[in-house]
Amino acid sequence: MFKQLFSSLGRVFEARWIEPEVARRVKLALAETENTVTLGWRAGAPPGERDRQDYDREQVLELALEAWRTNPLARRIVELTTQYAVGGGLQLRCSHPLGERFLREWWEHPLNRLEMRAAEWCDELTRSGELFVLLSTDQGGMSYARAVPASQVGRVLTAENDIQQEQAYVARTGPNGEETTFPAARGPEDAPAQDGTFPAVMLHYAINRPAGAVRGESDLAPLLRWLTRYSGWLEDRARLNRYRNSFLFTVKAAFASEAERLARQQSLAANPPAPGSILVTDSSEEWSVLAPRLESQEAGEDGLALKRMIAAGAGVPLHFLAEPESSTRTTAEAAGGPTYRRLEQRQRFFCWLLADVARAALERWMAASGQRFACEVSVTGGDLSARDNVSLANATAAAAGALVQLWERKLIGEDELLRLVYRFAGEPAPGADHRDG
Repeated sequence: MFKQLFSSLGRVFEARWIEPEVARRVKLALAETENTVTLGWRAGAPPGERDRQDYDREQVLELALEAWRTNPLARRIVELTTQYAVGGGLQLRCSHPLGERFLREWWEHPLNRLEMRAAEWCDELTRSGELFVLLSTDQGGMSYARAVPASQVGRVLTAENDIQQEQAYVARTGPNGEETTFPAARGPEDAPAQDGTFPAVMLHYAINRPAGAVRGESDLAPLLRWLTRYSGWLEDRARLNRYRNSFLFTVKAAFASEAERLARQQSLAANPPAPGSILVTDSSEEWSVLAPRLESQEAGEDGLALKRMIAAGAGVPLHFLAEPESSTRTTAEAAGGPTYRRLEQRQRFFCWLLADVARAALERWMAASGQRFACEVSVTGGDLSARDNVSLANATAAAAGALVQLWERKLIGEDELLRLVYRFAGEPAPGADHRDG
């Protein structure tokens, strides 16, 4: 009996502990692929558990759009990001001549006009926290890009073992809530059919995305509450200031009866004294004025505190929001340093976004035309601040003289001289890696 019991316990132990451990070690010995990678995988939790709930995300998107439409501060915050990231102009480049020619045609196509639509895309990215680009391609290989509102994309389907491998997107495309599933670009379904047609695919880009999340967060999301409070405070102050000049006459007299008092009140109501007029009464009446007493000495500090919270959440100094903090230019320029860093980061992301869309369009054109070549596609933006150019020019002028003297004394070569001059100028040297410095 004991022998059977120990045998049963041994089988249970082997099934529960030994076999899983053997399988785990065998799995670890295998090479990782896109199908076996465990990055982004969480045991016992659905993909995107750190995302907002659907109702919460839709509400935030709706409130952010409403704030952008009605609140001047929200509109200005979105405009500032777009003006710095895109307003300086964008340049699309490709290292291969054929790719350069096609991408220029694609960029300027009348149904794309990405030079103008880039500002709309950047607004949507800032306002919604993510950008969905629908890419459709004709039989000639020309692709057409359209931005899809994030509120219309209900689900993002990812790989079971990695949430960063997005496979499809479920979007509401019909008036009655009909849903359409678009495959991800560069996925297994992104291939031309036998008749030469391409399926419509979607690309997804997100900002302010926590680790382990699929969807992005709007730049306005943490500001919505404070924007509402500031609007309410400002409306109350405007209403009170409107009533500040309102007043009411009171008349005191010794009336013999209630009927006499009522008759006198009706007489004054029928012929009230006009502003600036002269009123003459006898000693039986005493006139006075009732006016609101608004203790508004602290009102300015209250509004400034709310506006500071909004500026801190938006990552901009107060003078960007029409609220000068100091009368000195040096203080204002120093306050803008962190803001330019944030805007530079957003500009790099948006340029990479456009370059990625361009690469997807180029790959589809190569598949349709039978061309195949390797190339680098990049998008660059304009300078964020003219002040930076002045500083770089001064640094280059100051360093060039010393560097030339070192070259004349044979302490450095021509290549090193050229590299250092370009480095102080803030530009990559010809033929050098753009990541250098």
